[in-house]
Amino acid sequence: MLGKGIGLLVILIIVSSVTPVFALTELERASVSEPRLETSFGAAIGNDINIDQQIQISADITNHQSRSQNFVYFVQIKNDADMVVSLGWISGQLNPEQKLNPSLSWTPKIPGKFEVEIFIWGGIANHNALTESDSIQISVS
Repeated sequence: MLGKGIGLLVILIIVSSVTPVFALTELERASVSEPRLETSFGAAIGNDINIDQQIQISADITNHQSRSQNFVYFVQIKNDADMVVSLGWISGQLNPEQKLNPSLSWTPKIPGKFEVEIFIWGGIANHNALTESDSIQISVS
């Protein structure tokens, strides 16, 4: 009888100490924050830029998991007619709990109002979103 009680106790301890692999929902596995425009040297610039001024579109992304996570950092730029004028991406892997600040460059060729949308996906073929998207408004003159 004592042996069964100890066995049950061991099973309860093992079951209660196992953390589910997917405890976080899909959109909680990573986060994107502080989307911003920067110079190529990482200095912050405002959202009013000039034609032919090269900018870096940056954000902070964080892996909230205790395991590595592949990611794709997509940047989509749309004009005021809601047409995509630029699309770029970089891919990589985030270590557990790692924070990274990727950036992509863009050089506007025409004036106008633009919306920059940033997406973090699990991959190009695996286009499951890891975060909610974020955006920045840009004025080019």
